[in-house]
Amino acid sequence: MTDQAVQPTTAGPAPRPFTGPHPFTGRDRELRALHEDIERAGLHTISGRPLPQSRVLLIAGAPGSGRTALAEEFVRRIADRYPGGVLRARLTDPGGTRVPAERTARDLLAALAPQDGTTGTTRTAGETRASVATAPGTPPPGADESVVTETLRAALVRRGRVILLLDDVADSDQVLDLAPESRDCLVVAVSSGPLTDVPDVRPCTLGGLDRAAAVALLARYAGSAPRITVDPRSAEALAELCGDLPAALTLMGGWLGAHPKLSVLDAATRLAGSEQVAPDGEEAAQPSAPRPPAPRAPAQPASHSSSAPLARAFRLVHDSLTRPHARLLRLLSLAPAGVVDPQLASALGGCSVSTAHAALDAYVRLGLLRPLDGEGDEGGDGGGSSDRYQVPGCLDPLLRTELAAHERPGEVLLARARMLERLVRQLQACRAVCEPAGSEARKELAGMPRALRFLHPLEARAWLEARRPALLSAARMAVAEGEGELDTLARRLVSALARAFDAHRDPEEAAPELYRLHELVLRVAERNRMHRERAAALLNLGDLDARTDRFEGALVRYRTALDAARQGNDERAAGRALESLGDSYAELDDCDRAADWYGRALALRLARDERADREATARLHGRIGTVHAQAERWEEALRSWRAAAAVFRRLREPGAQARALAEAAQVQERAGWPQDALRTWGQALEVSRGAEDVGLETALELRAADACARVGDLRAAQRHRAAAARLRGSSARAATADPGPGRREEAEPVLGYPAGSDEGH
Repeated sequence: MTDQAVQPTTAGPAPRPFTGPHPFTGRDRELRALHEDIERAGLHTISGRPLPQSRVLLIAGAPGSGRTALAEEFVRRIADRYPGGVLRARLTDPGGTRVPAERTARDLLAALAPQDGTTGTTRTAGETRASVATAPGTPPPGADESVVTETLRAALVRRGRVILLLDDVADSDQVLDLAPESRDCLVVAVSSGPLTDVPDVRPCTLGGLDRAAAVALLARYAGSAPRITVDPRSAEALAELCGDLPAALTLMGGWLGAHPKLSVLDAATRLAGSEQVAPDGEEAAQPSAPRPPAPRAPAQPASHSSSAPLARAFRLVHDSLTRPHARLLRLLSLAPAGVVDPQLASALGGCSVSTAHAALDAYVRLGLLRPLDGEGDEGGDGGGSSDRYQVPGCLDPLLRTELAAHERPGEVLLARARMLERLVRQLQACRAVCEPAGSEARKELAGMPRALRFLHPLEARAWLEARRPALLSAARMAVAEGEGELDTLARRLVSALARAFDAHRDPEEAAPELYRLHELVLRVAERNRMHRERAAALLNLGDLDARTDRFEGALVRYRTALDAARQGNDERAAGRALESLGDSYAELDDCDRAADWYGRALALRLARDERADREATARLHGRIGTVHAQAERWEEALRSWRAAAAVFRRLREPGAQARALAEAAQVQERAGWPQDALRTWGQALEVSRGAEDVGLETALELRAADACARVGDLRAAQRHRAAAARLRGSSARAATADPGPGRREEAEPVLGYPAGSDEGH
């Protein structure tokens, strides 16, 4: 997942995303070295050939060494020197999966976009949605990774002095893909090893804290009891057993705070002999019945073995928990992107929200979780508490090892299913709050538990934006894991997420996420040989390609969708694919192929006799007429427009019929048949009077006047213009007499043929 934020220094110091209960401790020498590395000239600069790349500072250390905390503290201290702000990205997902550079670059570009406080719009159901028009400089959905990363680098150069904090970097390529060619930008990379391929990188390697800082950190988490002060030697021995690693010290400090009757020597003894001591001590964080030691996994990676200080400290804390709390802790490794809130924890553990909330707070005191900032969680409970927590990256592999050792696969699968079902319900509530009052969705929303409901669309949007990375991670996890057994839930989650994006975000803003979601649906459909779902996903992907003028890619999607629709006997999807192929060829100015595909779609519609098919038939006649006129095949164009008018007449839509006749008249004018055009203009005018559309009738009167003037009949032209003036006057008087809230200012009437209702577009 990528979790980034842009925080200009004019708005205050950049906040730390993982805020613990105590201030930063130690690492004074490392902070001084990092400050010096910013100004120190590299070998290339000394030789007179400075590199154009940004300065890269590397903070390297083992998991649990406090490398991310050091990076955040360093960035906080120098943020005022970089007015462009701070951007953060995590380049490795929980579980060790590398984050694609394209996803990271898009999220950073979104964070760089101007923030005016009104990004995105909340629309009620049925409101017309504009087509996706990518903002200048923004890569279209589905663009190549190299295009997206190049766009990001250019945007960072334009931004000026900015800090790019990259956490959990796996290799040099991840940094090189994102780092701009500008000395004004500072890149702070956090990794477990060297980045040898990054030019002029400045490494800062971390070990343990110095002993005084380690004891101080232990004392802060252990609470106010004077156990550290009265027994400094045992405190130093405990710090040494923890390897002076901040994560291990935090865990042991939290464990001491939960066992106020035990001494520091007791803690050191138990940590040193954690493999020989029973998991439950005399004192527990909470009273519980004794439980026998659970069998361990037969084999563990060396980095996670029980001999490591962090692994031993974690095991001691884990085994001191009550059985329900230990189980819930292990299940937190399933949380998408490592982010959990009480609602999600409740679903994973199968317990009440209040019980889950209390457990999460207990984990924070023990150092097992870190609270996240509550940005974007405004309002009431709205789909969950405003409290969110992060599973520390150094503990994630240990939790996964414990999960595999203690939980059966079926139980893990059930916990995932409960979590996904809860997310689906929250997203449905997020969408329903935007529906009109009294709608079915609003009635269902009123019947949901208060903790799942939203009181206002702004509250729902804040919840959606705050959890967007985690929700997308949940969708990816549902598709990738579970060996296909979660596919139904995955499809429901993707559908609910897409609808929520549609309700709360602009089309341009949501397009990249929608592209990824449709790709996930396509993956599920292909895995289960679901031809109809596969056709629908391909059509949606093709639409997103076409809306960003990538018609060649759209043509491939539409042809594949047509094959899938035919395999699934889905005539509606097949008709949509045929029509979309015609649209794409029309945009490419290939009139012959456009007319051919429109003709195939028309033949399919003519074989059906539903009203939607009749409306589509009229629309297709019009599109065939348009491409024939563009190719100057006047007779074919005229025949198609007259056919469209005839269908609208049978549908009893006089306005659409009049517009189709007007298009036919324009074809006759362009073909050099002015007298025929005059007669057709007259027919259009006659039909328009039954539509009771003053704007349409006015436009037709003016067009008829122009046609009469071109053939030299000035009196007729004058009559038509006078009629248009009377219509305008009557329309203005009616608007003045009844200036209702829905009145629109009538500009110059523009005649245009309606596209009709594009199914699925």
